[in-house]
Amino acid sequence: MTSTLVPADVPAPGLPGPPQNPSGDDATRLRIAMVAPPYFDIPPAGYGGIEAVLADLSNALVAAGHRVTLVAAGRDGTRADFRPVLPAAVPERLGEPGPEIIYAAQARRVVEQLAAEDAIDLVHDHTFAGPLNAPAYAKLGLPTVATVHGPVNSELRDYYRALGADLPLIAISNRQRALAPELHWIDTVHNGLDPADWPFQLMKGDYALFLGRFSPDKGAHTAVTAAHEAGLPIILAGKCNEPPERRYFAEQVEPLLGPRDRMFGPADATAKRELLANARCLLFPVQWEEPFGMVMIESMVCGTPVVALRAGAVPEVLEDRVTGLICDDPGELPQALADVRELDPADCRAHVVRNFSAKHMALGYARAYRRALTSFETPLYITTP
Repeated sequence: MTSTLVPADVPAPGLPGPPQNPSGDDATRLRIAMVAPPYFDIPPAGYGGIEAVLADLSNALVAAGHRVTLVAAGRDGTRADFRPVLPAAVPERLGEPGPEIIYAAQARRVVEQLAAEDAIDLVHDHTFAGPLNAPAYAKLGLPTVATVHGPVNSELRDYYRALGADLPLIAISNRQRALAPELHWIDTVHNGLDPADWPFQLMKGDYALFLGRFSPDKGAHTAVTAAHEAGLPIILAGKCNEPPERRYFAEQVEPLLGPRDRMFGPADATAKRELLANARCLLFPVQWEEPFGMVMIESMVCGTPVVALRAGAVPEVLEDRVTGLICDDPGELPQALADVRELDPADCRAHVVRNFSAKHMALGYARAYRRALTSFETPLYITTP
C-alpha cells in the first residue's frame, strides 16, 4: 500500500496549530515534584497510558519554563530533572498492594529531600497510595494535587472521599468528575500528547483495529463481531498478560476469530503508531465508564477516525461524524464501520491539535497548580498538640 505521510513535527497541511493560550497561563514559573507509578518506564516502551501522559506532560511543562522533578522508577526518559525511587520499573508487580505501599513510602523520602533542598513548590501525585502522604507534605509547606486516572464509580470514590480536603483532585474528563461531584475536585484537565511524536497518514488500509487491554469492559469480543458483520478483518493488539486477561481472550475472543483476523498482542511504541496510522478506523466498543480513553486521541492524531460506543468520556473526546462515529447500540457498529470511510483524516488530526495537545494539557495543569497553591493553608493540615 502507498502511504502519504506528513512529517511528524508539523500539523497536517492546512491544519491550525495549537491554541496560543487556551488556559490563561501567566508568567509565574512553578517547581513541581511529579510522582509517577512504579510499574513502567517514562515514557513507556509499550503498555502504559499513565506513563505516556506523564512523559508528555513533564516535557511540555519544562518547555513552558517550569521546573519539573520526576520522582519515578526505572530510567530517565524525559526533559525533567530525575530522582529515581527504584532502579528499575516493576511491571510484574502491577496490581499487588505491597509494592504500591512500599513505593509510596520510598517516594515520600525523595520528596522530603527535595523539600529540604527548597527545590519544589508542590507535589503532583499520579499513584494510588501516594496521596496518603499529602498531610505530611503539607507540614513541609507543600500542597499535593492528585490526578484521578481511574474510574470513580467504584471503591475509589470512597477512598478519595475519605481523603477529603487533604487532597485536591484533578479529573481527566468532565464525565469522570460528574460521577462523583462531592469529591474535592479543583479542575478538569484532559489528557494530551505531543502531535510531533505521531505520524499523520491519509491513505488507509482495509482493516479495523482494536487496541487496548483485553477485558470484557473494553469490548474486544464486540469489536470482532462488528468487524465480521461489516465484512472487515480485524487486528487485535494490546495487553493480554494477566490471568483474567488471558482467560477472557481464550473464552470470549479467540473462538470468534476468522482466517483474515490477526492477534498482534502487545504493541510497542513503533508498532502502535504503524497499526493506528494504517487502519480504516479504531474500534472502541467500551462497555464501562471510560474515564478518558487515551487510544482515541492517539488514533485521531494519526488521521484515523474512531468508531465507538457511547460510554464514559467518549462523547467528550470524539466529535461525532467529524472525527469518528458514536453508536448507541452494538448493532449500529457494522454500518458505522462502512460509513467511517467518509470522514476526513485531516479533521481527525486537527481535533487533537486543537484540544488534546501536550501544550494544552500543560497549560491546564499549570492553572490547576496555581489554584492549589492559592487555596493552600498549612494550618488546615496541622494538628496542634
